[in-house]
Amino acid sequence: MAEYDAQPGREPQEQPALSAAQRQADEVDLYAGLRGVAGIVADARGVLELLAEVAEFAAQAIPGVDGAGVALIDPYEGRPTIQTGAATAEFVHDIDIVQYNELNEGPCITSMQSRRATVSGSLGSDTRWPHFGGRVARMGVHSALSLPLMVGEEAIGAINSYAYSRDAFGEHAVRLGSQFAGPAAVSVYNAQLLAAALERTERLQRALDSRAVIDQAIGIIRSRSGVGAQVAFDRLVRMSQAENAKLHLVAEQLVDEAVRRAQARQRQP
Repeated sequence: MAEYDAQPGREPQEQPALSAAQRQADEVDLYAGLRGVAGIVADARGVLELLAEVAEFAAQAIPGVDGAGVALIDPYEGRPTIQTGAATAEFVHDIDIVQYNELNEGPCITSMQSRRATVSGSLGSDTRWPHFGGRVARMGVHSALSLPLMVGEEAIGAINSYAYSRDAFGEHAVRLGSQFAGPAAVSVYNAQLLAAALERTERLQRALDSRAVIDQAIGIIRSRSGVGAQVAFDRLVRMSQAENAKLHLVAEQLVDEAVRRAQARQRQP
């Protein structure tokens, strides 16, 4: 039996027994989604693009979904962040705005806090989210399934599935969704690590480039005035302060001007 937090006080409608053919079809969809998330990190996509693909694969892997999205926890604020590119339908983006920006309550937030799958079969009467449930029900959306993205014991985000009908997500959907969420969490986490590594590399490269042009500017000042390296650097700093510009930009201007002068001298007969 799949473990999940169901809607308090609501007895879900009895679902018709799935045929062997339907179960097989659902398993095929699940494995197709799992194959999808297994291959998306290797392409070094951006995180937003990857989240959008995870949402698409989730909608395929979880039966009964009319729209799905992925939210990540902001590592600096500890709360879910809006990812506009990570929704398979416009109404999911609208729900995200209500849940995260306006009310700060809903199945995704509950799921990430409890680290358990969270199900609602009638959002309008769900007492866990008295403000969110009514708002979303008036959009015509009545069922929700949120699955935490777990890396070890830490929730890094959640997959959120929604349906227009009531009681759309039973134990079968939770089981398949949970099987999908595990590998999806690994893919998302690896993509975050890759993006952070690339950003650090770019920052380091920019720092190295800035240092090189600053050293060139110091050399120009020394050649013109005959001062030592520290004195030349101090002069460059004062120029930066006087012009209220970053040090590397002032250095670039100084080097560019020196290059233009050298080229002009070479053109002279």
